[in-house]
Amino acid sequence: MLIRDAVAILVAPGVETSGDLEVPGETGSAEQSLDASGCVVTPGLVNAHHHLLQSAFRTLPGTRGVPMSDWLPAMASAYAAARVDPELAALAASVGVAEGLLCGVTTVADHHLTWPAGLSIADTVGIATAVADAALALGGRLVFVRGSARDDPQEAAASAEAIVTALKPRTDAVGEADGMLQLAVGPAGVHSDSRETFELLAEVAAKHGLRRRTQSNEQVDVRVAAEKYGKRPLELLEEWGWLAPDVTLAHLCDVTPDEIARLAAAGVTATHAPGCDVPMGWGVAPVAALRDAGVPVGLGTSGGGSNDAGHLLADARLAMQVSALVGSQLPAREVLTMATHGSATGLGRDDLGHLGSGSAGDLCVWDVTGVADAGVADPLAGLLWASPGRRPKHVVVGGRVVVRDYQLVAADERELVARLRERVGR
Repeated sequence: MLIRDAVAILVAPGVETSGDLEVPGETGSAEQSLDASGCVVTPGLVNAHHHLLQSAFRTLPGTRGVPMSDWLPAMASAYAAARVDPELAALAASVGVAEGLLCGVTTVADHHLTWPAGLSIADTVGIATAVADAALALGGRLVFVRGSARDDPQEAAASAEAIVTALKPRTDAVGEADGMLQLAVGPAGVHSDSRETFELLAEVAAKHGLRRRTQSNEQVDVRVAAEKYGKRPLELLEEWGWLAPDVTLAHLCDVTPDEIARLAAAGVTATHAPGCDVPMGWGVAPVAALRDAGVPVGLGTSGGGSNDAGHLLADARLAMQVSALVGSQLPAREVLTMATHGSATGLGRDDLGHLGSGSAGDLCVWDVTGVADAGVADPLAGLLWASPGRRPKHVVVGGRVVVRDYQLVAADERELVARLRERVGR
């Protein structure tokens, strides 16, 4: 594919070029040539932490400006009323992935935590398969994380094993689908899941070569760990074998300098989610300190129940703006790198988050000729500083155009919305 006449192209962290760009993928067709005149080209954004099911449950009464102890039952009530099943999971994932693609997110990690009581193992496989099918039908990359939130440890592990058995062959496929689907495991956190859950899911991960993800050091996490175990969350994770290079921890709002050093020594990666943490009142993760210590940091939106949006670039802007509250301010280009290369590092994907040698060919083309960019000296920095609602003109995944001229290629977004509205009644 040829990207023609770009103003600037961010190829890899700290690397910039201009002009035309050849992208891995199909060539020789007008459909595979994009005019990028007056545009900035970046790697596709990588949303390292989402809960796609929550795309069907945004701005619900009782979920705004309330403590976690009130938020959880409000969300649980909504899930129960809607009856979480493969159909709902697919509809919510279609909307969430479509929203992400339209906002420049080419890869999304879906930490699926909602498994209603009474589901059979086959039902859980059905939900996972439905989410994967929905994402792939739109042309987006998906990392499906078999999560757990107070689930029976043995059942969670059996479900994870069954999901891997069903979907792993698709992750190993070579050709069109190569690299489009990835699997991982992840308890919600030490506040909700036992040591047995962490250990059993770790066994599934080790057996199948999967990465592990969990949430740590949010306010609720710190409080429950202290009340229940008399320890800090990271102490427990270390005891339970979950401070390791294959582990990514989301949130980390309340961490001490000693804990940051421990994270760096263990080789874990982190995911910053300010679009969730700030409105939920959890604080701001000390991203500059984590990065200075050598902890790779990615960026995620978290779910619609807390953030209400899957607009990762907007959250990157927020991350940049609030960073000075907990240390030095992060430069725009560093935060853009977090949303691309940093997130990809946490997924163990060296083919994502850059446009250099070995790239999978995921990119976004951003028009910077509008009034919001007038007077901007650095168009790459301007992606974050200017126009908080910015969307890309074109999006390419694996060399294939999935968004052209601000529109989805594989679906009509109005139809996706109508189908979800019909199901949930909103």
